[in-house]
Amino acid sequence: MSTDLRDKVSVSAEASQTDHFRTDHLIENIGHRAVSGGFVTFSAQAAKFAMNLGAAAILARLLIPKDFGLVGMVLGVTSIVNVFKDLGLSRATVQREEITQEQVSNLFWINVAFGVLLTGICVALAPFLAWFYRDSRVEGIMLGMSLVFVLAGSTAQHQALLTRQMRFQALAVIDVSSMAIGFISGVVLAWMGFGYWALVAQQVLTAAGGLVMTWVISSWRPHLPSRNSGVRPMVTFGTHLSVADLIVQFTGNCDSILIGRFFGAAPLGLYTRAQVLLSRPIQQVISPINSVMIPVLSRLQSDQERYRRSYMQAYDGLALMVFSFSAMCFALAKPIVLVILGPKWTGVIPLLMAFAIIGVTWPLAEICAWLYESQGRGKDQLRNHALAGLVTVIAYSIGLHWGPLGVVAANAVMGILVRLPIVYFIAGRRGPVCTSDMWLGFVSHVPCWVAVYLATAGIYQTMVHVNPFIQLLVCAPVGLGVGTVLMLLFPRPRRSALFAGSKIMGAWKVRFAPA
Repeated sequence: MSTDLRDKVSVSAEASQTDHFRTDHLIENIGHRAVSGGFVTFSAQAAKFAMNLGAAAILARLLIPKDFGLVGMVLGVTSIVNVFKDLGLSRATVQREEITQEQVSNLFWINVAFGVLLTGICVALAPFLAWFYRDSRVEGIMLGMSLVFVLAGSTAQHQALLTRQMRFQALAVIDVSSMAIGFISGVVLAWMGFGYWALVAQQVLTAAGGLVMTWVISSWRPHLPSRNSGVRPMVTFGTHLSVADLIVQFTGNCDSILIGRFFGAAPLGLYTRAQVLLSRPIQQVISPINSVMIPVLSRLQSDQERYRRSYMQAYDGLALMVFSFSAMCFALAKPIVLVILGPKWTGVIPLLMAFAIIGVTWPLAEICAWLYESQGRGKDQLRNHALAGLVTVIAYSIGLHWGPLGVVAANAVMGILVRLPIVYFIAGRRGPVCTSDMWLGFVSHVPCWVAVYLATAGIYQTMVHVNPFIQLLVCAPVGLGVGTVLMLLFPRPRRSALFAGSKIMGAWKVRFAPA
């Protein structure tokens, strides 16, 4: 190959790699990209929700509560360790206005190194965990689950660059494909009689599938580590986020650890199934909005009015959804459990009703992270999570006396009266979005909960002796429909619904308009 040709190839490769870091071309049409990306991501989340629902229904019939409880014991610990899988560095890559190949490469190798380190830590903790829970099976589960960290650390920067470039379709393909791999593997192994190992394999193979799909789809490749790349501010920002996330994960999983320790695997299995029934659908909605809103708000940092308007429109849309969904779960807890999990899981019903109350405040507190991460406010996020986490641990300690149901009930009450005011105060201290903006949005959507609950509960009372599947089939759409009509009588919910509807229709036309 001639020198000129080699130089051209080298320049072409360098330009191709540079394209992964540019964002200036996204600003001009960012609204269109956000709506289109949101449609793609929501479609992917719908597919993931269907798979999650299918997995929950099938695995609940193939396995027993103790199987879920055993894996839940380990997940309570690995979820805490999981905070450090990327050290917050993927979000630093998304938030940064300017970034280089050397910086992202160094961040990649840091992520890989920490993934290996976390796997080693989990291996070392496995015997201690078995002693803590007084069950030798926990050690093997912990060893198997430890593989997830090294797999996840090898994909963090690739996925961050895809998010930074708003390549939501590529991210959707990765998410859906990897989840399908884990879902199919878990169901097949459960059917073959592997018990709780089916749940372990589901987690590990989902992460492995994500690694393969990410490297296939993303054309970015890391260079060897280099000095003086300027990653120190990014590592500092990521460290603040990681410590904040550690607090969230510790407090968020402390309940599972305590229930598993003091009440055993079977009660924990019931508890985790109730938690999943409520949280999984909400996460399927929040996750794609996170994927869209953090890069969008990061690009709008210099336009405060547009930033505030974009955040509050997303807040209102999410509030409309979570209030309605929470009311629906509270009213229809019994048929939901009987249809999805089956009659042997009736102990989940009161737990799901209690979790439905948490479902109002938790999502609308969690999205304050958009403000911190898009504005580079790592210290504020750390303060937020430390205080909110302290409130959560106090709630668990109070409720533990009354068993799993007491833990959920105490958390629900403290969430509304103490945790949410703290979160909104800290989040609104700086930046274009203030505390009063969020409180006004929250209070304005309370009528949505009342409207949907009254409509759904009223229909349900006329069908209490009907088959649970028919109850769900009739009560959910009718209750939501009547509730929607009632909530449209209130100005802000009406504006939220009309805005969300217009955006959905606009995204549909954009995606499916003829070329």
